[in-house]
Amino acid sequence: MNMDMKVLVEKYGTPLYVYDFDYIENRYTTLKEAFAGKKSLINYAVKANSNLSVIQHLAKLGAGADCVSIGEVRRAMDAGVDKYKIIFSGVGKRDDEIREALEKDILLLNLESEAEMKRVEMVAKALGKEARISIRVNPNIDPQTHPYISTGLHENKFGVEIDMAKRMYIYANKSEFLNPVGIHFHIGSQLTKLEPIKEAAVIVADLVRSLKAIKIDIKFFDVGGGIGVVYSDEVTIPAEAYTQVIFEAVKGLDVTLLCEPGRYMVANAGAFFTSVLYEKVNDGKRFVIVDGAMNDLLRPSLYNAYHKIEAVGVEGETTSADVVGPVCESGDFFGKGVQLPALEHNDLLVIQSAGAYGFTMASNYNTRNKPAEVALEAGVDRVIRKRETYEDQVRLEREYLK
Repeated sequence: MNMDMKVLVEKYGTPLYVYDFDYIENRYTTLKEAFAGKKSLINYAVKANSNLSVIQHLAKLGAGADCVSIGEVRRAMDAGVDKYKIIFSGVGKRDDEIREALEKDILLLNLESEAEMKRVEMVAKALGKEARISIRVNPNIDPQTHPYISTGLHENKFGVEIDMAKRMYIYANKSEFLNPVGIHFHIGSQLTKLEPIKEAAVIVADLVRSLKAIKIDIKFFDVGGGIGVVYSDEVTIPAEAYTQVIFEAVKGLDVTLLCEPGRYMVANAGAFFTSVLYEKVNDGKRFVIVDGAMNDLLRPSLYNAYHKIEAVGVEGETTSADVVGPVCESGDFFGKGVQLPALEHNDLLVIQSAGAYGFTMASNYNTRNKPAEVALEAGVDRVIRKRETYEDQVRLEREYLK
């Protein structure tokens, strides 16, 4: 972010999310080029950062959208994503969500259980439509990541095992109202090792070969997302190495490759800015209290996730401090044991790598207003979501006061 952050914060206030749109474009281009020579579609995982302007920016570059609610499907369409580039995933879809997705004629619905398949068939029959579907296969591969973001083992709630998937494909292929056009797997997020991805791709590609042998024509091979990013000192997977193991797995198959990156696109494009309120020391333990809180950025409280925290424009000898917010919870912290210089009221801290699962997980806990979001593109800043007000929060409640 080549801009004076203090000037930006003076303009927009804190707490504040800032996203580098040039960085997002570079990430998209890098991944798209790694798929060069193969039929492919990059479906941005909207859950990572669902701001309409972020989705629109990627849509203009040619991206599709991976959505896990009908709300995300609506966001993608509002932001200009072509309907035939939208996938609707997720473990639990209500009938009305399935109906709307079929009426919107998106690319496909990604199914995660036999029961869900039967509901989709029933809704499609009532509409007199054929539902294009994909089935999420659980290859039982350990992704070697945080247990909360692991999704490819039998103990996880996602997907179906290989034998169940075969039965579902055979059923769907015979159904008048289901068209099994795709297959999907996603073993977890923040993946930093290539071998689990390779193993999963090989298992699922072999299943596709067996399905094609019985005349079930799988057109889309969806490798999910989960490519890891650098928060601290992680060694990440190069895009070319990632695509090469997928190319090798699907050799000889005529399929379009789908990919669902979210964190990869936006995590390091974003930063969260928060102002120091004051410092305190309890029995020798130093606390830096800031105006941002866990309701703004939940990852440290939820996962004990690490985000690099730095003082902006303040130098001097550093000592260890816990960076905490005003929310009335012991879990309200951004970092523990952070090395920081002595800080005063209104000094600025930047919390890095906050572009993914930051604002999108924000809440109004303690009746706190959600922060503003700002985009930087070609050196120009603009608001892409204004700061929330108290009136915004109570609008849906005020009319019911007696």
